[in-house]
Amino acid sequence: MKVGETYFLLVILCALGTWLDLAAATGLNSTVVKPGHCPRKLQVAPSKRACVCDEDCPGDDKCCVFACGAVCVPPAFTKPGVCPRRQRGAGMCAEFCSDDSDCPKDEKCCSNGCGHECTAPYTVKPGRCARPKGTHMCAEFCYHDGECPEEQKCCRTTCGHACSEPC
Repeated sequence: MKVGETYFLLVILCALGTWLDLAAATGLNSTVVKPGHCPRKLQVAPSKRACVCDEDCPGDDKCCVFACGAVCVPPAFTKPGVCPRRQRGAGMCAEFCSDDSDCPKDEKCCSNGCGHECTAPYTVKPGRCARPKGTHMCAEFCYHDGECPEEQKCCRTTCGHACSEPC
């Protein structure tokens, strides 16, 4: 197969995958959509090749389109929590994970400024922070809600962050 033919076939497969996603989302077809989503990268050996929909795949595997075509792979899941803000500079320029599913326990796959790595997420508590008042606290007493007691949130001050009661 020539390079042009391979490219054309990949474009057709991607269009088919997009159409299948659209059809599943709008209820145009009767296929069952399994939980989870397709991983960003193919990092495992597919359980089956040449699928058209999730029903074609064994167990919990999903039918996902990659450069090699449509294959059955384990689904990826997004874990709760939020990736922490990047500290100054960049981390290692390596991809240690591609989805939250690649990370142990509650860790999420977060950007380190150059690559991605498994990182403990921080908690976002309900409520909103009030506008900073004229208090000049120029220090970082917290970085995220999970560091604050009880219902308090980590809120911006005029010059830093501190735990305070939400609105």
